[in-house]
Amino acid sequence: MPTPGHSSPMRILHTSDWHLGQHFIGKTRQAEHRALIAWLLEQVSALNIDAVLLAGDVFDTGAPPSYARELYHQLLAGVAAAGASLLVVGGNHDSAATLGEIRPLLGALRATVIPSADLPLDEQVVLLPRRDGQPGALVCAAPFIRPRDVLRSQAGQGADDKQGALQAAITQHYHALYQRALARRAALGLALPIIATGHLTTVGASASESVREIYVGALEAFPTQAFPPVDYLALGHIHRPQCVGGLNHIRYSGSPLALSFDETDTHKQMWLLDFAEGQLSEVSALPVPCAQALASLSGDLASLPAQLAAVAAQGSAERPVWLEVRVRGDDYLSDLAARVAALADGLPVEILRVRRERGDAVASLSADPGDTLDALSPLEVFERRLAQETLTPEQHDGLLSRYRQVLAELAETA
Repeated sequence: MPTPGHSSPMRILHTSDWHLGQHFIGKTRQAEHRALIAWLLEQVSALNIDAVLLAGDVFDTGAPPSYARELYHQLLAGVAAAGASLLVVGGNHDSAATLGEIRPLLGALRATVIPSADLPLDEQVVLLPRRDGQPGALVCAAPFIRPRDVLRSQAGQGADDKQGALQAAITQHYHALYQRALARRAALGLALPIIATGHLTTVGASASESVREIYVGALEAFPTQAFPPVDYLALGHIHRPQCVGGLNHIRYSGSPLALSFDETDTHKQMWLLDFAEGQLSEVSALPVPCAQALASLSGDLASLPAQLAAVAAQGSAERPVWLEVRVRGDDYLSDLAARVAALADGLPVEILRVRRERGDAVASLSADPGDTLDALSPLEVFERRLAQETLTPEQHDGLLSRYRQVLAELAETA
């Protein structure tokens, strides 16, 4: 085996969860994503970034609108024009076919896309070059791993057996990629860092309401100790930037845009990674500018005018603040939405959602984290779902009465 040679510094930008094409309560994010791409390309040039790593959920849906695909293509071409390489792995929102449809053309753009885990393992080990074209880092480029990509179901398996089998299969997939990366590094004879990607929930990660669970009924969270000993693990799927389990080298970058109102208090960012002599030397946060202000207000009708005035200072006639208003105390009023709209009249704000906090509280208090659908009656499920809606007392009681009547009729015909 040749003695590893020295490697030059490598700078990588870790991002994820762009969700191109997302509609936010009826609002398009197209202008925000266009501004995000322009800002990113400026950073790539100004900070001499060698490579950009996008860890899944490029698109919001498997069939994104044409403008979202156009934005994706602008990102691919723009990063190449800025002198950097780009690695994209698929997420649970992405369609493997859509994400990989232009893979044959990406070589000319110094870009690599790994849309699914059913590609040959050797193709999932990617050599990222530095700006000068020399080898910079090896990446075990694992995308969102669907059970069918790594596992064959067996008859008679219980839930625990399925979860254990899936965890073992994902662990085996990562370690197989890592062994190939080690072999490739040895063949190159360079002290290159080995990075891994992932798009999944790990044990100890803090999520938000816009994150959809991706291993329903099988694997809820993957343990960090099951990953191979890579120099850095670039994760996606969780929208809040964070280290996992206090480990400096295992991180979620979070989404660059707030994708739900409970993310409005999260400072959006990307991770700037510096490697030297084949090891992670520094991680720093790169704050992402906000192109569209979002805010969530909570209170009774008497307290809302002052809150609305404070939030309005962030908006303008051209770009009003998007608002969620959670009303408590006065949530029994039948014309609640109209009253809230009247309070905001003339202000540079746009109210996208009005919620009654009493209903939310009832739903929250009645929900036992240990409950499953099998343990709840149909009436209990309906009551919990009903408690989350913005309804007048008459509407609530009428729907509940009608549902009970339907249950009774079904029981008679059973």
